[in-house]
Amino acid sequence: MQYEAPFIYFSAHMETILPALFRKIKNVAYERERIHTPDDDFLDLDWVQNGSDKLVIISHGLEGSSTRPYIKGMARAFSNHGYDVLAWNFRGCSDQINKQLRFYHSGATDDLDHVIAHALTRGYKSISLIGFSLGGNLTLKYVGEQGKNILPQIKKAVAFSVPLDLYTSCVKISEASNFVYSRRFLNNLKAKIISKAAVMPDVLETEKLKNIKTLKDFDDNYTAPLHGFKDALDYYSACSSINFLDDISIPTLIVNAKNDPFLSEECYPADRLKGHEHVIFEMPERGGHVGFTEFNKEGLYWSEKRALNFVEG
Repeated sequence: MQYEAPFIYFSAHMETILPALFRKIKNVAYERERIHTPDDDFLDLDWVQNGSDKLVIISHGLEGSSTRPYIKGMARAFSNHGYDVLAWNFRGCSDQINKQLRFYHSGATDDLDHVIAHALTRGYKSISLIGFSLGGNLTLKYVGEQGKNILPQIKKAVAFSVPLDLYTSCVKISEASNFVYSRRFLNNLKAKIISKAAVMPDVLETEKLKNIKTLKDFDDNYTAPLHGFKDALDYYSACSSINFLDDISIPTLIVNAKNDPFLSEECYPADRLKGHEHVIFEMPERGGHVGFTEFNKEGLYWSEKRALNFVEG
């Protein structure tokens, strides 16, 4: 399946920004479920149920949630094809600050594992995992970590716009041409720290925030220490999904557009993956970051059609 961007999208930034701002997804009625984690925290899960024994679990990107158009679009696509869908919100991403000092990060596969285990209590015979951006990294890291011991119910994985190498992608998004994105992410992350510090001031301070200028600064001062890493570089090294691809043992599709403004050269390991038994790596010329807009009567974006084709194929 080849992707062709609409002619009105003449830049990668348009392909990235316009779908995020203007796409509206109708007819997705979530049922919210809150589950508790082993460390006395919670995760909010949004379900679309059709009584199927096939489930798709969708993981969102940095500072995203189950309500983003790219998540709801994918949820609608699979629901309309008879699947049950579970779009889960990372810790602190469902409009309520989580209870523990930790929140979410690119390698928090323990939470994804907990979500999968909970879903399996409903008797699903087939589960496919789909992730976008940070959620794509999380998905790939999870299936790589599981390797040949992955649960038999987990059949396939799909990941779009994945920062496979976290460090170089962090450098990339901090370039001047990406200032709008990095500033937005930083502002949101800082606000989250301020909100959490208001309810746990004895263990979380905000003084460092005034000196944080880049995402790496934030990861050095907050993400890494809050989640047990020495520093940002240690965090990037431990959590970059590129280090887990060799051990993936289920059919897996990775799609990174060549014009993705967030991704570094290291996020296009086409040669390395060429002989992989289980991983298909695709590099469309266009698509932006989590874009892949397509105008058609079905209302499906190309990424949704590609994911359906792969999961059902």
